[in-house]
Amino acid sequence: MTLPVALSGTDVIGQAKTGTGKTLGFGLPLLERVTVPADVEAGRAAPEALTDAPQALVVVPTRELCTQVTNDLLTAGKVRNVRVLAIYGGRAYEPQVEALKKGVDVVVGTPGRLLDLAGQKKLNLKHIKSLVLDEADEMLDLGFLPDVEKIINMLPAKRQTMLFSATMPGAVIGLARRYMSQPTHIRAAAPDDTGATVANIAQFVYRAHSMDKPEMVARILQAEGRGLAMIFCRTKRTAADIAEQLQRRGFASGAVHGDLGQGAREQALRAFRNGKVDVLVCTDVAARGIDVEGVTHVINYQSPEDEKTFLHRVGRTGRAGNSGTAITFVDWDDIPRWQLINKALELGFHEPVETYSTSPHFFEELKIPAGTKGVLPRSERTRAGLDAEEVEDLGETGGRGGRGRGGRGDRTEARSEERERPARSPRRRRRTRSGTSLDQAAGTPSSTPSAESAPTAAESVTASEPAGTRAPRRRRRTRGGASGEPVAAAAPRAVTPETVVETVEAVVEAVEAVAESVAAEKPRRRRTRKAAEAAVTPAAEVTESAPEPVETVEAPVTPVRRRTRKTAEPAEAAVTAAEPVVAEEPKPRRTRKAAAAAEAVADTAEATEAKPRRTRKTAAAAEAAVDTAEATEAKPRRT
Repeated sequence: MTLPVALSGTDVIGQAKTGTGKTLGFGLPLLERVTVPADVEAGRAAPEALTDAPQALVVVPTRELCTQVTNDLLTAGKVRNVRVLAIYGGRAYEPQVEALKKGVDVVVGTPGRLLDLAGQKKLNLKHIKSLVLDEADEMLDLGFLPDVEKIINMLPAKRQTMLFSATMPGAVIGLARRYMSQPTHIRAAAPDDTGATVANIAQFVYRAHSMDKPEMVARILQAEGRGLAMIFCRTKRTAADIAEQLQRRGFASGAVHGDLGQGAREQALRAFRNGKVDVLVCTDVAARGIDVEGVTHVINYQSPEDEKTFLHRVGRTGRAGNSGTAITFVDWDDIPRWQLINKALELGFHEPVETYSTSPHFFEELKIPAGTKGVLPRSERTRAGLDAEEVEDLGETGGRGGRGRGGRGDRTEARSEERERPARSPRRRRRTRSGTSLDQAAGTPSSTPSAESAPTAAESVTASEPAGTRAPRRRRRTRGGASGEPVAAAAPRAVTPETVVETVEAVVEAVEAVAESVAAEKPRRRRTRKAAEAAVTPAAEVTESAPEPVETVEAPVTPVRRRTRKTAEPAEAAVTAAEPVVAEEPKPRRTRKAAAAAEAVADTAEATEAKPRRTRKTAAAAEAAVDTAEATEAKPRRT
């Protein structure tokens, strides 16, 4: 019915049941209207009509349907040598762009990739003579409609437009007329086929429990006369889970859903067509247009969303005049949804029978042998399985995980140099102390010695120690914040006037050395008040820190002792004893009473010079004075 109308160039809306040959209904007119070199040789066309740009465009909703339509058109156009190219996502761009440059007559593609290549000026749509929307109700749905409108706006205004689908609601037909010119609506059906589904498909609907469904599926797959089977799930997670459970039960199963990479999706469908896998668990991406010979059973593991999805799922069996079996499981929660589908399609299963994997009628209706369990016997595991089908390297760009996922780098070896590059040794952390490396402090020669670095006292002391032993970390006391040299502690000895004089002279020499070092190099640390006091009055720390004296007995390096009251009193006594030797006039010996008296005098002097300590009495007196002053200035009294 379609061929004579479509060959004349008239717009067509074609509607027929699943499995009746709609692909060649629009494919043959496309192949006839395309101008190829054979037409020029036969004198049916002028040489100017030849072009490398596409002359026909077929838009499909899914990638699997895109490859199937492409293969059908290649088979039908083999005699005329028509060039057909499939353009869809999940594959690399470069092979498709190269094929377009070589020249293409018919392009079959999904909306997303077609828009990408057209936007990049890689796909020329100005020479399109015929446009076909396969599964038109899906293409004109709200999800695809914006992309389809953009594609149609890129096409010439004078063209032939054809829409084909098994389900064509009235709203979709009204929407399609916006893009068509006086279309002919063709609806084909057999005279004796009055139902919504194909008459030779046996329908069974069961109310099943979700925990019993895997067992029921495993027993259905062992029914008599069962060939290839397709199981449809509503979610991607359920599809992956059921495929894995069936593999554990011994069945050769594969999965097709959106979370798999394009390579894994095509691998599963190819293994299903080749017979290596006899059970295909999929979502609704495989519900439209997929044609596989030998599918005898279709199982709706979860109830479909609407009647259109139900028709397309069931239509995978009973194709081209063959018979098939459709089984639908309905959960308790899905009863209202199923009743709407049943009413729309007039199926006669308003109240599904409650059924379990052990129900007698379940075995009888589906011809399942008695005593069948949910595990396939090992003697019947004859299929090669999914792993026997190789995964094709597609240079995938949009896969979201799963087996067969690849990236654009899978096709090239651009990163081979990075893989062959030797591993970089981890960065070694160099510990330093006061700007000096510990390797240098331990006597180890540095890999990059600096000309400015000079050995310090700590380095010389450490270098004299045997290898393998490191001196305990000592607190470095610096004067003026400039010198990094530690102040060595003198060995304890008897305090005499001679030793005190020698110590004072040594302190003077140390102060001069510090002054010279400050003038020679830039100070490393900020000069603080404590450092300044230490530099101005070095004699206060005579016994605490002093450089190596002239006459000392070598002693092991010990940490500097903290100055306490016990160590301060002998030092003060030593200073008092040394004063008669240093000064010209003798001074009285400093005793504890004299020291107390001197401290009292010093405190009195400080009290007269420093600010008096603020107490309650002084604070009250100060406030009274302030109040008096405020009163004299005519200000309000402060309370």
